Amino acid sequence: MDPASFLLLCLWSLWTLGCSQAATQADSIKIEGDITLGGLFPVHSRGPAGVPCGEVKKEKGIHRMEAMLYALDQINSDPDLLPNMTLGARILDTCSRDTYALEQSLTFVQALIQKDTSGVRCSNGEPPIIAKPERVVAVIGASASSVSIMVANVLRLFAIPQISYASTAPELSDSNRYDYFSRVVPPDSYQAQAMLDIVKAMGWNYVSTLASEGNYGESGVDAFMQISREAGGVCIAQSIKIPREPKPGEFDKMIKRLMETPNARGIIIFANEDDIKRVLEAARRANLTGQFLWVGSDSWGSKISPILKQEEVAEGAVTILPKRASVEGFDQYFTTRSLENNRRNIWFAEYWEEDFRCKLTRPGLQPDEGARKCTGEERIGRDATYEQEGKVQFVIDAVYAMAHALHNMHLDLCPGHIGVCEKMDPIHGQTLLRYILAVNFNGSAGTPVMFNENGDAPGRYDIFQYQLTNTTTPGYKAIGQWTEYLRLNIDDMQWSGGQKEIPSSVCSLPCNPGERKKMVKGVPCCWHCELCDGYQYQLDEFNCEMCPFDMRPNRNRTACRPTPIVKLEWSSPWAVLPIFLAMVGILGTIFIIITFIRFNDTPIVRASGRELSYVLLTGIFLIYTITFLMIAEPGIGVCALRRLFLGLGMAISYSALLTKTNRIYRIFEQGKKSVTPPKFISPTSQLVITFSLISIQIVAVVIWLGVAPPHSIIDYEEQRTPNPEFAQGVLKCDMSDLSIISCLSYSIILMVTCTVYAIKARGVPENFNEAKPIGFTMYTTCIVWLAFVPIFFGTAQSAEKIYIQTTTLTISMSLSAYVSLGMLYVPKVYVIIFHPEQNVQKRKRSFKAAATAVNASTRLSQKGAQNGESKDEKPDSLPKVMYISYTELTMGPT
Repeated sequence: MDPASFLLLCLWSLWTLGCSQAATQADSIKIEGDITLGGLFPVHSRGPAGVPCGEVKKEKGIHRMEAMLYALDQINSDPDLLPNMTLGARILDTCSRDTYALEQSLTFVQALIQKDTSGVRCSNGEPPIIAKPERVVAVIGASASSVSIMVANVLRLFAIPQISYASTAPELSDSNRYDYFSRVVPPDSYQAQAMLDIVKAMGWNYVSTLASEGNYGESGVDAFMQISREAGGVCIAQSIKIPREPKPGEFDKMIKRLMETPNARGIIIFANEDDIKRVLEAARRANLTGQFLWVGSDSWGSKISPILKQEEVAEGAVTILPKRASVEGFDQYFTTRSLENNRRNIWFAEYWEEDFRCKLTRPGLQPDEGARKCTGEERIGRDATYEQEGKVQFVIDAVYAMAHALHNMHLDLCPGHIGVCEKMDPIHGQTLLRYILAVNFNGSAGTPVMFNENGDAPGRYDIFQYQLTNTTTPGYKAIGQWTEYLRLNIDDMQWSGGQKEIPSSVCSLPCNPGERKKMVKGVPCCWHCELCDGYQYQLDEFNCEMCPFDMRPNRNRTACRPTPIVKLEWSSPWAVLPIFLAMVGILGTIFIIITFIRFNDTPIVRASGRELSYVLLTGIFLIYTITFLMIAEPGIGVCALRRLFLGLGMAISYSALLTKTNRIYRIFEQGKKSVTPPKFISPTSQLVITFSLISIQIVAVVIWLGVAPPHSIIDYEEQRTPNPEFAQGVLKCDMSDLSIISCLSYSIILMVTCTVYAIKARGVPENFNEAKPIGFTMYTTCIVWLAFVPIFFGTAQSAEKIYIQTTTLTISMSLSAYVSLGMLYVPKVYVIIFHPEQNVQKRKRSFKAAATAVNASTRLSQKGAQNGESKDEKPDSLPKVMYISYTELTMGPT
């Protein structure tokens, strides 16, 4: 309602005279004095529909109202405060309803309105005699923020200062709208900050709010939500408003709504006592004892009435109350009040009946037959429990603040004057407001009473927790305080069932190390935890990042660590067999070489082609030695030797074998055509051909070394397994799989060519026995290498690639060497050592004789085949001259 509307309402009300005025007077307390203060108290609760007032409120109504009367008595009897002046009062009942309080508060402004009664006449024609209402210079109250807001809008129009003892709505801190309003209690913005600090101290980040409809509840929750948004770290799951007139089942629906977000167990509640009680009852009906963690505002405080018969549901509730102390003088004053000495309080009889649960006899009223009659001899605190209401201190401080302001004003405006001087008659509200904002004195609790520029008192709160289990005296226990910052004794807290561990009220549990938060859109306190997978590590709580290529995440993925470097070790099981085969092969090769040198001039050695045999044995030796180079730790030297010897040994071996096979093939092919020997069959020619073939491999390797100098590398991709725990960097030479095969490709070409010639020479007579061992050697070698290729490339993606490929390569090469050694030289060594009688020189023949014998042998073989004999069988009738051997073709002169 805007100010103009209020003014019209005031003017209309003030013109209403007679019985309406009398009715107002009957519902108020009048205390005579030189200066009159107004008082607004919720003496009665809100009545049902159509009825303004309900039952009397013992603590929040009578206690507080009596606190004002007590403060007036103390001030009027104090010779140092407002000497020679008395304070009076006009105290009204708001009935806990803002609209009713507005009607009542119009009494305060009647004296400020000039009413034109010139046209008003009594029945006898005489002008009416209208009693001039007392002038109210300031108002103490009201209690509820909604009432204070309604009343403040009227009082500011007439410049009447107002000091509240209980209204905490943040809206009232707006000095532009409520410039004549002050309060001795801190605003809910401080309270909201204190409650937010409590929530954070509990480690909660996901809570719901409950607010009674009206300025107090809604403003308090709004302040909490705004501060939590600004501070961050706390999210609101649900914000529920309790209607002024809740329908049946309304509170049960609220509990169901709260359970839609079960993780939000913390409930911030700004509500009146009745609403708090009904919420607790609904939670109990839903069998949710211990589910909700209540954080109550000062309307809950340390009161028993909201939790009466709901103690188990309320257990663990953390409540807040402006810092206060019990005023002993008020206790002595109030416990001595009786029906006889407290007639100035027109509502005291109702309190008496309610407190002692008896009925007073009133004229004109039939007494209730079942009710106990009051005797008047009952005593407060003796025949009924008594505990000072929490806001009594602030009522007293509010009255004293007004008294100090008037005292200081009197000192400045009326120096040396006894009583009210002309400058204070009338008292100007704007001047009085200035003095109110300037007061600074120690209040009834011993704490300073002062106001800031907005009329707000400093924030000082006590924090309580309702404890039921593991305590000899169940009730509210002080667990901390808040004065601009929180001091909370966590060790003194306990929760439902006596639990000491703080329950959780979080939307999402903290992510484990190595997990990032994926935020839920629109809810900054809710997230899903996602593991930093693969080679990612947790950069911060929201992001994962890939480790550098040479690193891998640690076990909990919070950082990166160097990837371990591996190579094929000498002690590795993968190296045992290759080394064993190579060592045996080297020893065997050396033994054969020594044997050949020892028997260098014997017919078998000479017949095997000494020169090419030594070349071939050298190649076989190099094939065995490559095993050690492949296992040795990679370095520039080792990598260079690998390139050189990997294909060189095989190139030497198969160049020599190819030269031998080609010579045999050419000799017998030439023998079929003529008796003229083919060219280049001498030992010297054979060596030239062999070294020419070998030189191709050497030249290619030298070019490779020059174009791409060898070096070792660490390959982090080869064993970059899906599980980083098994990832390894491989120290190896800069030779790819393709490079290895390319290095062996020339040797493979020689091998295949040699095999082709061995196949062509398969028709050579059996006497020429050097051709067939070479053929068998090449067939077996091809089988070995055909098995090697799929194994080598089939394990390219294996985590054990470095071991499998190196092992298969070295074993394949050793087996190739073993085949050559075993088929070509072991039989000869066997004859040389164990059958020296066979190692004798046979009759030499010329090439012409040998060729003639070959031709004759061929013709006889063909003839035998035509007669049904197998061509592979040796005809018994062949002349001995035809069984010449390859020895006769290869031996030189003796």
